[in-house]
Amino acid sequence: MVTERVNQFYLGGEWREFADVTHLPVVDPASERVVGHLAAGGAHHVDIAVGAARKAFPAFSQSPVSERFALLGRMHSLLKERAESFAKALVMEMGAAISFARASQVPFAAEHIRVQMETLEKFQFVTTDGHTATAKEAIGVCALITPWNWPLYQITAKVAPAIAAGCTVVLKPSELSPYSALLFAQLMHDAGVPAGVFNLVNGTGESVGAALASHPEVDMISITGSTRAGVLVAQAAAPTVKRVVQELGGKSPNILLDDADFSEAVSKGVLAGMRNVGQSCSAPTRMLVPTHRLGEVEELASATARAIRIGAPLDPATDMGPIANLPQFQRIQTMIQTGIDDGAKLLCGGLGRPAGIERGFFTQPTIFSEVKSDMRIAREEIFGPVLSIMPYKDEEEAIAIANDTVYGLGAHVQSSDPERARRVALRIRAGQVHINYPAWDGAAAFGGYKRSGNGREYGVYGLEEYLETKSILGY
Repeated sequence: MVTERVNQFYLGGEWREFADVTHLPVVDPASERVVGHLAAGGAHHVDIAVGAARKAFPAFSQSPVSERFALLGRMHSLLKERAESFAKALVMEMGAAISFARASQVPFAAEHIRVQMETLEKFQFVTTDGHTATAKEAIGVCALITPWNWPLYQITAKVAPAIAAGCTVVLKPSELSPYSALLFAQLMHDAGVPAGVFNLVNGTGESVGAALASHPEVDMISITGSTRAGVLVAQAAAPTVKRVVQELGGKSPNILLDDADFSEAVSKGVLAGMRNVGQSCSAPTRMLVPTHRLGEVEELASATARAIRIGAPLDPATDMGPIANLPQFQRIQTMIQTGIDDGAKLLCGGLGRPAGIERGFFTQPTIFSEVKSDMRIAREEIFGPVLSIMPYKDEEEAIAIANDTVYGLGAHVQSSDPERARRVALRIRAGQVHINYPAWDGAAAFGGYKRSGNGREYGVYGLEEYLETKSILGY
């Protein structure tokens, strides 16, 4: 199905093909081979998509909650039914290990839809206080820009609350991992989404993203991507005063307090930092440990990293596939070299592909120790399986190091004392803090402080980003 749609955009309820498009290569990161080409749109196609969304908005925004709930239910059922097709698309487009795609990428994407159903069922769109009513109403046409690292997961995290709110949507997925988005557009069609409520335009950020951000008929833009991309979108959106929600970069700390169970905390911390090949904006890539436990931590961390099985993404035994694309692979190699040049202690991994692998964007799981806060590997988002171990002398210094970053997306705290862990968590300047590696919660607010973005996603917090607030006095 994907190959049928690569030359088409989903606009106004139908698949449409255009002669006036450029074509971008789609590369399989495991083999480095071009496996297809993708139609890339521009401002003209954005105009058509936004026009369709604008036309559909009045009716859809006034549709009964029960209808939107039913649509979300059909979306959820189809995603569960088609889970294997989506998992295989993720392997092809971004090199996700098939076991990880099946266990995390696809189920968590489905969970975003289910959580929005649960949220919508309980949400009060009109509340009253005396003679004043407060109405929450759909904001309008929403442009959604999603990244290549969690392609399907980020689509559902934006589309599901937009649909729940009664908004209409134009989606621009990453041109580097487009197949799951094409499958998702077909899913929306098969779920019976009204014409114009959901639209898909593939293309680059410079063409499609910029046109959406500056479009006068777009009421809101939500982007997940790099901080640089978020800044450009906000600048382009400013003249039309649209709402901008940004989920951007991170450099998340993982504080191991001295009373933590290190045998468990270190290994889980390494795996959390390297999950999805380290390609997660909230990955805990700075492990903060007591100076007097540094040797023990180094041994435990190295052993964990060396046990990660790297290989063909379609092999169910593979833990870690390749980096998703060439520019990111090159960036990671540059940053590993920077860590070496700056004098960090290389514990394991390093430059180049793992032993025995000749092709593909495969990177060695790499751990540096004795990393200082002024080193580039401690300050910049690397977005790969590269972990920095940073020693601290006491709890106060640990908190100071944790907060010594321009980012503030995620953080972790490990301790055997729940009260102590809570106290430290409250002092970290980040939008989400995990204590002792809890289960993922699709209803927990997700978003950043500082340069990690504005706004929140997931659950009721995500839904409210797609709503305007209206006061009615004398109600």
